[in-house]
Amino acid sequence: MVKICCIGAGYVGGPTMAVIALKCPEIEVVVVDIAAPRINAWNSDHLPIYEPGLDDVVKKCRGKNLFFSTDVEKHVAEANIVFVSVNTPTKTQGLGAGKAADLTYWESAARMIADVSKTDKIVVEKSTVPVKTAEAIERILTHNRKGINFTILSNPEFLAEGTAIADLFKPDRVLIGGRETPEGQKAIHALRDVYAHWVPVDRILCTNLWSAELSKLAANAFLAQRISSVNAMSALCEATGADVSQVSHSIGTDSRIGPKFLNASVGFGGSCFQKDILNLVYICECNGLPEVANYWKQVIKVNDYQKTRFVNRVVSSMFNTVSGKKIAVLGFAFKKDTGDTRETPAIDVCKGLLGDKAKLSIYDPQVSEDQITRDLAMKKFDWDHPAHLQPLSPTSNKQVSVVWDAYEAIKDAHGICILTEWDEFKNLDYKKVFDCMQKPAFVFDGRNVVDVNKLREIGFIVYSIGKPLDSWLKDMPAVA
Repeated sequence: MVKICCIGAGYVGGPTMAVIALKCPEIEVVVVDIAAPRINAWNSDHLPIYEPGLDDVVKKCRGKNLFFSTDVEKHVAEANIVFVSVNTPTKTQGLGAGKAADLTYWESAARMIADVSKTDKIVVEKSTVPVKTAEAIERILTHNRKGINFTILSNPEFLAEGTAIADLFKPDRVLIGGRETPEGQKAIHALRDVYAHWVPVDRILCTNLWSAELSKLAANAFLAQRISSVNAMSALCEATGADVSQVSHSIGTDSRIGPKFLNASVGFGGSCFQKDILNLVYICECNGLPEVANYWKQVIKVNDYQKTRFVNRVVSSMFNTVSGKKIAVLGFAFKKDTGDTRETPAIDVCKGLLGDKAKLSIYDPQVSEDQITRDLAMKKFDWDHPAHLQPLSPTSNKQVSVVWDAYEAIKDAHGICILTEWDEFKNLDYKKVFDCMQKPAFVFDGRNVVDVNKLREIGFIVYSIGKPLDSWLKDMPAVA
């Protein structure tokens, strides 16, 4: 019986292994993690992550051929294939700080695999890692192997949070990179056979190791670039009276461009985009390619500019101050259908408003008060380190309240900031909302989810990213 072990029970490891277990009932799949609370949650009725469809998949397999355990060494020793899905946070100090990936957890995992293994193993990179990581891991395993053979493969994930289970069921492609040696090719075929249980073979792409590693960074950089491109256009649309939705639709009908990732917003977030671009920048700089590095840096600069521009719109629209004013923040997750707040634009927008002494009332249907409080207290990149290395639960900020109802958040507010595109925010009773707000009542739509004309008819002053400006806003600058 083939046995798979995955080190790391997070957003990648948990869902991926659950789907492999569902689609390959003859394979035993064990997900291991040193964090007992996380493993306990995977074994409970309340999974540690929210992802549509995930509950059903886990419940069908758990206890049959899918297991979650803290006994890391035992299950690694017994496995034929070991997936490594540990954090690769951005370094916060030392060489490459602020750009390079910190491979501390990867290296620890590799040394542990070498220590406990008694049989040959295929070791699969599932985390997002810099190009040439496989080579470094190979060296660690080779020098500690004690007569055991390890073969390294790169199998990057291309999941989108909110649709991860659907993406796993019907992936655009599965990418497997390995050495162009007999052992490497044999390992590629072994992993391909796992995915071939449900993925058409023509969608399983096999490359060399370096191409697979770089493809993951490149894919995220290209997607983030599209968002920054349309967000740059949104600023120009506001300045000229154009409508970014119409511009996006127009260019999206060009078959060479396509319609995806052309929605203007307050900015991109999530665990990968910024981290992977910074990683790409660092690799380019290390390889003597400053012009290429500067090109990718600009994608992040535009993303930061968009968040700053949004905050400035809010403050300038409300008589150039939000001090002491209640602002309702609707949505804190970085996108709908997930509770993930990593690098969410909401953090920077909220911090910007708090910097001007606003009072925030925050509502998100999937994000806890503790998570929001932590996020607003953390320094940049803290979020990607293990919980025990993050700041202790901070004392609550008197300027921030977290509520569990949108109407409660809005009551007596001077303005509303929509920062996540949850469907429920499209369907609020905006007449009821208007009646319970301070006047003039402002709506700042960072996700273009509301009907601007309807809200203006009710009496709101509306700012919607990239849309023709309300007459109230036309003489108010978006940049401080």
